[in-house]
Amino acid sequence: MIDLHIHSIFSDGELIPSEIAQRMVELKNDGFAITDHADFSNIGYLMSNLRKMMDFRDDYELNILFGVEITHVPPNLIGKAVEIAWKEGAEIVIVHGETIVEPVKAGTNFAAVQEEINILAHPGLIDIKTAEIAAENGIYLEISARKGHCLTNGHVAKIAKEAGCKLVINTDAHSPSDLINKKMAEQILIGAGIDDVEKVFDNSRKLMKKLG
Repeated sequence: MIDLHIHSIFSDGELIPSEIAQRMVELKNDGFAITDHADFSNIGYLMSNLRKMMDFRDDYELNILFGVEITHVPPNLIGKAVEIAWKEGAEIVIVHGETIVEPVKAGTNFAAVQEEINILAHPGLIDIKTAEIAAENGIYLEISARKGHCLTNGHVAKIAKEAGCKLVINTDAHSPSDLINKKMAEQILIGAGIDDVEKVFDNSRKLMKKLG
């Protein structure tokens, strides 16, 4: 499994990057991305710290990307935040979608899929028009392993299929107990009504290769 949505101590996660890497190795996963919560106040801070790991990642036994999750930024400002993230050296940019368990501003999903991002995280009750735009722009929708966010996985899978949008599965991990292995990821995907689970894993591999 490749997990492209994990938080470290640089936002609200519990682990430093090295421990995340070691725990992923122990789970026999193939790679991951640290995508810490970001807005205009901390994008530079996040990337200045994460960049310090870039020269050393080849010794960590698995593929690693460093980036951000644009979080709770007003929809009309998402594009600007994304632009700053790329300029600050992010290797992957995702946006915190309209999960039903947080007060995300309405219109966030629609604004996000029109920007240069890679993944729309836990997009909640995403509508077909937004998913179609995501598909056109090569943006992946996330199936989430995280408590709460996972409640709409079935809907996300259904809409993605209708729109021809690619899916990835991520943990949105904040603590060690949130991390999962491939077997658990398979069960979550099957539970969301997804038949071809290997295709979802392949989407993550392809995205990692493209960005790495």
